[in-house]
This record gives sequence, C-alpha cells and structure tokens, in this order.
Amino acid sequence: MIVNKHDRLVTQTVLNIVFVVLCILFLAPFILVVSISLSNEKDIILNGYSFFPKHIDLSAYEYVFNNPKSVINAYMVTIFTTVAGTALSVFLMSLMAYPLSRSSLKGRRGVSFYLFFTMLFNGGMAPTYILITQYLHLGDTLWVYILPGLINAWHVFLLRTFFSRLPESIVESAILDGAGEYKIFYSMILPLSKPVLATVALLGALARWNDWFTSMLYINKDNLVTLQYLLQKIMLNIQLMQQQTEHASMLMNVSDIPSETARMAMAVIAAGPMLLVFPFFQKYFVQGLTVGSVKG
Repeated sequence: MIVNKHDRLVTQTVLNIVFVVLCILFLAPFILVVSISLSNEKDIILNGYSFFPKHIDLSAYEYVFNNPKSVINAYMVTIFTTVAGTALSVFLMSLMAYPLSRSSLKGRRGVSFYLFFTMLFNGGMAPTYILITQYLHLGDTLWVYILPGLINAWHVFLLRTFFSRLPESIVESAILDGAGEYKIFYSMILPLSKPVLATVALLGALARWNDWFTSMLYINKDNLVTLQYLLQKIMLNIQLMQQQTEHASMLMNVSDIPSETARMAMAVIAAGPMLLVFPFFQKYFVQGLTVGSVKG
C-alpha cells in the first residue's frame, strides 16, 4: 500500500497533536500541585483549587521549613541512602545476574528458582524486625536503609535476561584473547548494558527516595529519619493542630493553619529532586524495560 506525502503529513500532524495533549494532561496535575502550594489557605477554602494562585503566599513553605536544620538533615540522609544504596545494589545484582545469564553455569536453574521463590514468600514483618534489630543490630543506623534491600529478585531477572541477549560471540572472542571473567564483565558486559543498568538504578532510587516505612519501624533518632517520614510527621502535626483548634475554639482560625497548601508544598519538596534526575535516565528507561523484559 502506497501512502502519499499528504496522508503522511496528516497522520504525523494528528500524532503530534495527540502527544501534545497527552503531555499537557500529564503536566497539569503537577502544575496544579505547585500552584496550590503557592496559594493562600483562605483562597483554597473559599475558591477551591486553581492553576493560577489568586495571591502568592509562601506560608506553606515557611511552615515546612520552620526548622530548616531538620529538613536539610533529612534531605542529606535520604540523598546518601538513595545514592549509596542504589549504587551498591546495582553493582551486587549485576554480579549475581551475569553468571546466571551464562549457559555454562551449573545449577543456575536452581539458583533462579531460589530467587523466584523469594518473590512469592517472605518471613513476615515480625521475624524481619527481630532479625534486623536483635541479630543484625541495624536499628538506629544508616545501614538499615541500605543493607536489607540490596538484592531485588525481579531486578536480578531483568539484568539476567538483558545479559543473556548479548551476543555470546563477544564473550567467546574475549576468552580467546586471554581475558578473564572479571575483565569481560567490567570492560565489556557493563558498558554494553547501560539501558538495563539505568532502568534498575532508577527503579531502585525511586523506591529508596520514597521510603518512609523503614524510618517508622527502625529509627528512633531524629537525625536519622528520611525526608518522607519527616514530611509525614509534619502533616500529622498540622492535622493535630486543626483538631485542637476545632474542638477547643482557640483564637487561631482553622484557615490560618496551612493544611492543603502545606500538603502540596511537601509534595513539591519530596518530588522535586527526582524530577530533576529522571531526564538523565529517560533515554535508557524504555529500552531497558523492553529489551530486558523477563522471560522463562
């Protein structure tokens, strides 16, 4: 079937319009969140949400950063655990996935089944808590954010499948030239695997950046909590202040307490850094998921 130039132009124009509309729809919620965070709480109560603030008000950010030292410290904890945990996790999972991708490895089916089994069953919250706090003594340390989640079975399978699709002739020619397994892995396999490595790194970084549950369970020191947990505590304090104001008929008006605006400001503070990081991984993300999709 021959498609003339005019039909091709019409089709391309329609696709461009569709994608522009989709981009606007995807960006609209975030723009709305930013707008609400910059609005006055009274305007939100009276007029509802708007893409354009009626009055620019930074009181929500002032409330969140009322104690800037704790917020900055939580940022540092989250950044360190995210970067260190992601880098170490990707490195170890790559070391595990590469041998499993080699058909010459004896017992690789058994190891793969063992990894798959961990995706179906786990020890449960109580045994895990006892193991981490009583035996590994990781409570109230930064290591509790890093060590327990170093290996993700699904990410290992993702890496293994990608490695197995690389041409075996590359490995064979390197072996003939006298290269060892470590040399092949570091000099050839890893440079060719940037898409899947970036994909796994992004998925792991997102999970670590959004982690608040670990702080709630294992951290009792204020200087070791993550940003997400700190923001959640701030939100609980706001709700408590609102309840006290409503029931005690205090002089402070409920509208003077930044509730919705503070919630949106915390969303911007929490999501902002990852939005800056994502574009650097975007060009590898789709390719890493499709080429490295899990197969049997």
